[in-house]
Amino acid sequence: MWKLKIADGKNTPYLYSTNGFVGRQTWEFDPDAGTPEEREEFEEARRKFQENRKYGFHSCADLFMRIQLKKESGIELLSIPPARVGEDEEISYEKATVAVKKALRLNRAIQAVDGHWPAENAGPMFFTPPLIIALYISGAMNTTLSYEHKKEMIRYILNHQNEDGGWGFYIEGHSTMIGSALSYVALRLLGLGSDDGYGAVAKGRKWILDHGGATGIPSWGKTYLSVLGVYEWDGCNPLPPEFWLFPSIFPYHPAKMWCYCRTTYMPMSYLYGRKFHGPLTDLVMSIRQEIHVKPYHQIDWNKARHDCCKEDLYYPHTFIQDLLWDGLNYCSEPFMRRWPLNKIRQKALDKAIVYMRYGAEESRYMTIGCVEKSLQMMCWFAHDPNCDEWKYHIARVPDYLWLAEDGMKMQSFGSQVWDCTLATQAILASEMKEEYGDSLKKAHFYIKESQIKENPKGDYKSMYRHFTKGAWAFSDQDQGWVVSDCTAESLKCLLLLSQMPEEIAGEKAKVERLYEAVNVLLYLQSPLSGGFAIWEPPIPQPYLQVLNPSELFADIVVEQEHVECTASIIQALVYFKRQHPGYREKEIEHSVTKAVHFLEERQWPDGSWYGYWGICFIYGTFFILSGLASVGKTYENSDSVRKAVKFLLSIQNEEGGWGECLESCPSMKYTPLEGNRTNLVQTSWAMLGLMLSGQMERDEKPLHRAAKLLINAQMEDGDFPQQEITGVYMKNCMLHYAQYRNIFPLWALGEYRKRAWPKQCI
Repeated sequence: MWKLKIADGKNTPYLYSTNGFVGRQTWEFDPDAGTPEEREEFEEARRKFQENRKYGFHSCADLFMRIQLKKESGIELLSIPPARVGEDEEISYEKATVAVKKALRLNRAIQAVDGHWPAENAGPMFFTPPLIIALYISGAMNTTLSYEHKKEMIRYILNHQNEDGGWGFYIEGHSTMIGSALSYVALRLLGLGSDDGYGAVAKGRKWILDHGGATGIPSWGKTYLSVLGVYEWDGCNPLPPEFWLFPSIFPYHPAKMWCYCRTTYMPMSYLYGRKFHGPLTDLVMSIRQEIHVKPYHQIDWNKARHDCCKEDLYYPHTFIQDLLWDGLNYCSEPFMRRWPLNKIRQKALDKAIVYMRYGAEESRYMTIGCVEKSLQMMCWFAHDPNCDEWKYHIARVPDYLWLAEDGMKMQSFGSQVWDCTLATQAILASEMKEEYGDSLKKAHFYIKESQIKENPKGDYKSMYRHFTKGAWAFSDQDQGWVVSDCTAESLKCLLLLSQMPEEIAGEKAKVERLYEAVNVLLYLQSPLSGGFAIWEPPIPQPYLQVLNPSELFADIVVEQEHVECTASIIQALVYFKRQHPGYREKEIEHSVTKAVHFLEERQWPDGSWYGYWGICFIYGTFFILSGLASVGKTYENSDSVRKAVKFLLSIQNEEGGWGECLESCPSMKYTPLEGNRTNLVQTSWAMLGLMLSGQMERDEKPLHRAAKLLINAQMEDGDFPQQEITGVYMKNCMLHYAQYRNIFPLWALGEYRKRAWPKQCI
């Protein structure tokens, strides 16, 4: 039986941590563990997922983690029946209290011993296959993945196959070539035959061939398939590693690239420069014949460079890009492969290795995320199959594998810090001190332990890195990459918890740590727009986006400002200034003023804001209303707030909820869910935004209707049902935040209860 291990790890020659592995979450299989009843509970969870799929819900409910942690917590979840409000009945204080209390207890029950809230953070179907390819070409598949691991990975891929036989870019998406070809290849490498899986493999192959074959896979997929040996490097647009030799005076220097773009294309360029592929085994040779329309030796690889399946194409290449690729392909590449220019190529490859090693070491071999992780593994095996870097990488593979009732997948790298800060604020919103238990102490410990305490080693600027001391990452301290809104939300939590008795919240953070966090936040503001970026300071060269080499994503070339993180940072700076008015006070005032102006300027004509990291206009509008409220912007004194409130009220559905379709993200146009149905997480976002704007004082009816939906949807144990996916990144790829369905309904109901009955909640 599978078991989730928390903060588990021992410092070994190839596995080490900066804070005792706090935040680490790994799954381990024990064949002797579990009673027959517990094993049947897992099987029932798998059946529930299959049943939910029939109703269009593709996201797992993360039940395996919940089953285990609820039992380990010992918290009684069923002693109080859930509240129910009749159709013509008004919500009472007592029923609202029951709903909040049950939701709070559930959140406490699924908190880990080290203080964070474990959860899946996945959804894209192109995350897992590259890891499988890396393990296959290296011969490390069977030593890294047990039979049970492989069985669960197969389960995951088969569970997310679409009715037409293909696989999407993400779990709720229409079938695409990158999802289908990579999933098909992964199934074959994991051991399924060409006609296994009760016909699923054959259906997948048919979809691929019916849509033109794997030559139409987008450029990232072309790289992965080339490394495996089922596609030719001549069919890839050039990714010259000489790019990393450019002097810093160049307008398009690697240091100016968005960090995720930089850390993806660096290993890709190394693999391209080496023209590396794994061993051409019988299985590889068989896959070559299975995924292409033409016989492999008859494919026109040069023509395939620009081939992209129309189901995948979101960001078409411009004429300038195609001209650039063709120029490099015909005029540069033939010479860079030959003496004496091949010496320059080797120098570039050596430099890429230096940068990759530095990035891996500074993240304890987690890297910036799952895409770079798999690519770096391919690179280090190509560089030297026996090198230590390869062994370090293998030791961190378990950190990326997440198990749920839909199977095992490679996740982004974890959202531990982000989820912990949001869950902490949701608990605080309840104001039920008698129910807190040790949850706030544990969360406080985790947040303090996860703050990055040092800058990257050595001359980090020459390694295209920025200072990190004082920041928080998305997951844990070991991963080490700054994320501005995680830093802001963590700082908010430390400030809020510092106002509480230590017997409830634990020891306060040192004030120097708060100062360091403020330093990071101020550093990430654009001096031009006033908005804040997420990972690194924004680059005011948006014209470079025209060089976007990906067909799948938008806005990936340079770091830019985002409204959600700007709103979070405004709140954090305002709260900090109130408690610590002497530190960089004038700078903070100036920063907040510019940031507020940025938000007001970015409001859409309909009153909404476009959210980049959640779906989408509801998400963005909720965050911005939170930020504006923190600086005293109200319905009465702010036209922006009035327009935002009007937007949210205009899209409330007939039953009183809100629900936004994921298509809002790529189309950048508000689109309700099919049938105008309700999503509970998005309903919670809308409620929170409206309450922060003073809706309860103006007209409480929209909030009563929404709260009734949340209360009546609550399950026996205080949980809420898993519905549609609610996260997104880079406009076109959806991400599943499995904790959102617990965090935001608690937060919304907690705020609703204390605003609807302020005297009774004192």
